[in-house]
Amino acid sequence: MGPWLDSVTGWLAANPQWLAAAVFIVAFVECLAIAGLIVPGTVLLFAVAVLAGSGALSLSETLLLGFVAGVLGDILSYFVGRHFHQNIRRLPGLRHHPEWIAGAEAYFQRYGIASLLVGRFIGPLRPMLPMVAGMFDMPFPRFVAVSLLAAAGWSVAYLLPGWATGAAIRLPLPEGFWPEAGIVAGSIAVMLGLSATSSLRRHRKATILISGMSLLILAGLFIGYPHLTALDQGVMTLVQEHRSPTLDEVAVTFTLIGEFRNMLLFSALLTALLLLTRQWRQAVFAGSTLLVTALGNTFTKQFFARVRPEVLSDPLVSYSMPSGHASGSFALFLTLAVLAGRGQPPRMRLTWLLVGCLPALAIALSRVYLGAHWPTDVLAGAMLAACVCAASLGLSQLKTPLSAMPPRIWWLVLPTMVALFGFFALRHLPHAMLRYAY
Repeated sequence: MGPWLDSVTGWLAANPQWLAAAVFIVAFVECLAIAGLIVPGTVLLFAVAVLAGSGALSLSETLLLGFVAGVLGDILSYFVGRHFHQNIRRLPGLRHHPEWIAGAEAYFQRYGIASLLVGRFIGPLRPMLPMVAGMFDMPFPRFVAVSLLAAAGWSVAYLLPGWATGAAIRLPLPEGFWPEAGIVAGSIAVMLGLSATSSLRRHRKATILISGMSLLILAGLFIGYPHLTALDQGVMTLVQEHRSPTLDEVAVTFTLIGEFRNMLLFSALLTALLLLTRQWRQAVFAGSTLLVTALGNTFTKQFFARVRPEVLSDPLVSYSMPSGHASGSFALFLTLAVLAGRGQPPRMRLTWLLVGCLPALAIALSRVYLGAHWPTDVLAGAMLAACVCAASLGLSQLKTPLSAMPPRIWWLVLPTMVALFGFFALRHLPHAMLRYAY
């Protein structure tokens, strides 16, 4: 595939006016039933996103193209399944590869709506699940609602890394940026790889291993952040160059949701709901994770007393490292993801963790985008939350694993949390836009 991919990217580099169409088409095909299994869409998406980030397209344009294309691919796949129903097995491709649809069908029947959200991030299932949803006559409004949410997260997860890589290659970054970025990215990649492997193999001490690796990276950031200035300044330069009024509004919305005091309130609410519904062990796990993360963030922030970037028009006077937004949001959403994955196979648990990290990552990145934190601040906050969450889970399961919560509990917890998130975001949005203006 190397020469073919080189020829495609070479032609697009010479004809950047076609790049927007290329992003849309590749994202559309990647989410289209049957075609998404044949075309190496993930590799192509990264390649065209790198070209987009080199100056041809803005980040908002790239993400919007991917989002719209993904939704349209889902809708077309859905109606293909709705039209053909069981006769779809006779279509070209599926006739000789029945296993392509069998796996998606079993996954959809087992997990229902959740399969469309979680399966979006599992390569072989992504293009097939919308078609299977149509086969089983899932109501179209419900399907569209889930597809919009899933496509938004998928667009960010699959296009942002490539776009950022292209933008970083184009800009004149500080000397030492790439070695520092390589060390940090490599450390996180090793942690994630070992964590996923140990979880999939059901190692007894997987959670302790994850906690230990997170603590090791956290210690490295605390000790080494004075030597990572090229990384911090380079990423900050890259981000600030691509600010726009539209992205400002999105970033402010996410940063409002992740305000540290709000996270404390959401955490207290989650713990209280678990206690009221007599989910005792889950409440202890959630409460200890969220409380210890908050205390750890407060103590270390005061201890290191790191000064914030001088980007905001109305600079914040509190200290910078670790980011309270990052630690609080990752602690909350990782806790929810862990509870959602109880009683499910390892691959499904990991997928829930991935889905849970997406809103937390959006909140953390909003702090860098708005200039309120250095990149290493949000990394430290994320590692603090991961360390505490894994340690708390390990201690909670010393004798017996945490059990899955009944669906009725989730129907109480999730709408309540979402309503409160929306209330705080809408209430404080005008004031926050003034604070984070540039």
